[in-house]
Parts: sequence; structure tokens; C-alpha cells
Amino acid sequence: MSLPFWLDPVYDASTMAAADDWAIEQAGIPSLALMEAAGEALARETEAIAGPGPIKVICGKGNNGGDGLVAARHLASWGHEVEVLMILGTEGLSEDAQANLERLQGVALVEGRDALDAIEGEATFVDAILGTGFSGAPRQPVSDAIEAMGGGSGPVVACDVPTGVDASTGEAPLAVAADLTVTFHGLKIGHLVNPGKGLCGAVRVVEIGIPDAAPTGDAAGLIGPEVVGLLPVRSSASTKFSSGRVSVVGGSRGLTGAVCLASEAAARAGAGYVTAAVPSSLEPIFESKLTEVMTLGCRDDGSGTFAPESAKEVIAHCEGASAVLLGSGIGRSPEAKGLVGEVVRALDSPLVIDADALSVLGPGLAAIAAREAPTVMTPHAGEMGRMLGVDAGEVEARRIASAVELAESSGATVVLKGDDTVIRSGNVTAINDLPSPALATAGTGDVLAGVITAFLARGVEPLAAAAAAVISHSRAGRVAADRVGLPEGVVASDVIGALPEAIASFGDSDREVE
Repeated sequence: MSLPFWLDPVYDASTMAAADDWAIEQAGIPSLALMEAAGEALARETEAIAGPGPIKVICGKGNNGGDGLVAARHLASWGHEVEVLMILGTEGLSEDAQANLERLQGVALVEGRDALDAIEGEATFVDAILGTGFSGAPRQPVSDAIEAMGGGSGPVVACDVPTGVDASTGEAPLAVAADLTVTFHGLKIGHLVNPGKGLCGAVRVVEIGIPDAAPTGDAAGLIGPEVVGLLPVRSSASTKFSSGRVSVVGGSRGLTGAVCLASEAAARAGAGYVTAAVPSSLEPIFESKLTEVMTLGCRDDGSGTFAPESAKEVIAHCEGASAVLLGSGIGRSPEAKGLVGEVVRALDSPLVIDADALSVLGPGLAAIAAREAPTVMTPHAGEMGRMLGVDAGEVEARRIASAVELAESSGATVVLKGDDTVIRSGNVTAINDLPSPALATAGTGDVLAGVITAFLARGVEPLAAAAAAVISHSRAGRVAADRVGLPEGVVASDVIGALPEAIASFGDSDREVE
């Protein structure tokens, strides 16, 4: 599988193993030389953050443990007090780990139960127990070592990935919480996706001599700024219609702000013509709040909720739209559920489904799977859980797997929102790693949905539209925080105002004129 050019490759366990094997078998680099380079790099990074007391290197039996043994040898040669703790003993080591155990001279080595008991006190701990090939839940005595490191008083440095973190998914039922993770050759998915991401601390990628020609990681990709270059640029011949018409369908009493934020975000993201279909009793509110957005009041029963018979009005209103956003503030009433189902089945325009529309659809994905036009769904963990029939905690624990499951069962492009937003479309997984704490506030999800819809309306294919929107949205959060002075002071409307600057900051030299 090849990734789009705007995704920077990220490794999982199998693709990293393939790169290692290629370096050894095709490039002729001895595996011991790769381990030596990895261990020395681990030692240098450990030395840089080591606190008072000894450095205790906790080693497993595989090559991760071998890296730890190399690091221990170097740290001792540089004058540090070093202990090697072989919690699994010294029998049955990997070939290269055994070779480096034999090279270890003059370093205190403790095995078994005594090694576990030594994981205490004021010390710097190097976690070299389990590496990128591990998945599942650690068992004793590894689980005991994880808990012991959590009770220590010094910094923890993880070799490649914290023990217990699945490098391929970020799943971590029980794992070391590291202050620093030193990884080799390239980033792994587990460094970027929670809960693993939150357990890695700072991540340092070091080169260990694997040539550039080695196979790249195509298990997933980091969203690069180049994707924003796919957005078309308006020319002097452009009109509001050629720039893309967006229709937003949503609103209910108490939730009018969601439609306003999504509509305004779509306009700021370049849609030339934005309309909103809303419950008629609430239309005066939208008329007063939305200056640049045209509204259509659809029948309701006076309660501020779409009436069942309003579906035909909504569908007629959306005919000719370049893209439609469904669900902003629509509520979870039975009437809303009926309307959402009818609109999903009837519309032949590209469709973004957000917010309560996802919740009222629940696990009924047949209507989405039957659509011929592109569909993008933008759930947070709770909404995804309702669609998969699990709780939000299970989604958070298995973010990659959950996004893949929903995408495969619906045929849609799925945007699982979060600090580590994951996009799954077809067989491609894209991850956002541009941090933006300012987005942790109400309404920013509505903004993101509006931006995705605008980019779809401007003719960008779903995966790229979602990725460009996610990275632009993150950058806008950072711009807004700079403007107001601190992330905690940002509100969703600040993010909307920052969108043009954020999009422009990626550069437009490669963008095509529409």
C-alpha cells in the first residue's frame, strides 16, 4: 500500500521489523551494529535527564533488553553508577542480547525477584523490558516491574516504546509511564495515539544506521502541511457558486449556537455560499445571528425541533448543494432521528454527519453504507461508542481499532476527534500530531465539521478534505491562543476568526486555481 504524498509514513511493529530485516539482509549491516547504535543513543539521552542516584536499567530477554544492556555498558564507562536488573533472568536471551550480556563487565547485575525488589528509591530507571513486537496485557513479573517504576522517585526513560504500549495501535492496558521515550529510525503509531501517546513523555527519534532506502512504514501516516496545498484558490473568474455551496441542517432549542458556528466556519474556510435549514420557530434567532448565511425555516411543532414532515423541505433545500453538514445541534428527539434517517437515505450530495446525528443513527449503519456519494463522520469517543455499541472508554482504549471498525462497517471516512485525531478512509489511516490545547472548549467540534464540509464543497476528496480540515483547525487553535494570550481563553468563535490565517500559514504556492 502506498500513502498519499502528504502523509509522512509511520511504522507499526511489522513495518519496523521489515526495515530492520532489510538493513541486515539487503544492506549488509550487522544486527549487533544496529543494537550498538541504538543502545549508545539510549545511553546518551538517559544521561541528559538522569537525576540523583544510580541509573537502573531494567532489561527483558529480547532485543529491547539487548539495547538496554548496551546502554548500561556505555553509561558505566562514562562514570555513572549503573545497575542492570534482569527481572526475567538471563536464560533464553535473544542472540544479540546474549552477546551484549557477555560484553557487560564491571556492572552490577541483579536477577529475578531481587531485581524486582531493586526497582525502588531515588534512581533513574531505563525501561528496556518489552519492545515494539509486544501486544496485549503484560503478565507477572513484568506487570510488577511496571507498577514498581510508577512508584519510583526519579525519571523513567523508555527504550523504543514504554513497556506495555502496543507500538502498532497505542493500546496500553497496563504500561510504563515514561518521562522520555527514545525510539529508533522512525515514529511508531503507539507514540502518536492515546493511551500510548500519553505514556511516552517526550519522544526522541534517533538514527541507528538504517539506510534511507529501507522500506518505509505505511501502516499509517502523519498529516503533513502539503495536504492544504490541495485546496483550490479562487480566481477572478470564480463565483460564490463555483467556490462551493454548503448547506447545514440542524438546530434545536438551546442548541442554536452549533449551527451558527458550523456555518460561519464553512464560510471562513472558503465556501462561497452557505445556507442553513433550521426549525422554523427558531429561524428568527438564526436570522439575527448569521449575517452571511441564508436560512430556511422548516416546519416544527413550535417546540424548536424539526417536525417529521419537514424532511421533504430539508431534502429539497439541500438539492444542488456541493456538500451538506447534518446534525449540528439537531438534538436527539424521535423527530430528529426520523429526519436524520430520511436525509441520509435521500441525499446524493457529499455528506458530513456530526454531533447528535451520529448519536441518533446509533448502530444503524446500513443507510450510510448504502450511500453512493461520499460520507464523512466526525464522532468523539462517546458518539463513536453509541455507533459501535460500546462505551466511550472502550473506544478511547482502542482508538485505531475503533476507527477502522466504524469505517469498514459504514464505508465512510471516519474522523475520530481528540488530541490525537485519527482519520480512517478505505485502508488508509491518518493521524494528526499538531498539538492545540486551545481546542479543548465547547463548539470547536462544530467548527471542524464546518471546515470539512467547506473543503468537500470545494471539490477536495474526502480523506484529503478531512485531513486538511483537521490540521487547519489545529493551527487555527494555536493562532487563536496567540491572539488572546493563552489557550484557556480561546472560545470557538476565536478559532473561526483564525482559520484564514491558519490556512494561509501553510502556503499556497502549489494550490490550483479553481
